[in-house]
Amino acid sequence: MTTQDWLYKWFRYALALLPVWWLDAYLLSRWPVWGVTPVLLPVAVAAVSVLEGVSGGAGFGFGTGLLWAGAYAGSDGSRVILLTLLGMLGGALSRYALAQGLLGCVLCSAVTVGLVELFHILRELFLVRATFASMAGVALAQLAWSVCWSPLVYWLFARVYRRVGGDRLA
Repeated sequence: MTTQDWLYKWFRYALALLPVWWLDAYLLSRWPVWGVTPVLLPVAVAAVSVLEGVSGGAGFGFGTGLLWAGAYAGSDGSRVILLTLLGMLGGALSRYALAQGLLGCVLCSAVTVGLVELFHILRELFLVRATFASMAGVALAQLAWSVCWSPLVYWLFARVYRRVGGDRLA
């Protein structure tokens, strides 16, 4: 793959992230279900890491973490590190343990969103802002609602993957 092809591929992934971010930030945030809104950016990281592997997942996680930290109020740099590590983990899981398709993406999305929620719970407990019981109910509802969106997010990124020459997808 030439440098131009590589840049084109990641530009397409960045463009595909924009509607996911728009859904996450502007549309779904207005209509909570079960009292929560989904977090779609970690689902996008899981989808790309399933398709692209460890290094691609880590790079996309880094970029998505920068978007998440910069675009949402009250964010800190921990989201950048967290999504980078989760992109690496998702890529490793898809290479060695999970099927590389929709089912693998759904499972990887559940792991990714679950670890993001666990990170938030531990941070809030450490800062003594909330109790575990109150946080766990919200986290489980947010996990379930976010994973419901993983087939749509996977479909979007799988289309990009096929267009830019992805060859491992059945």
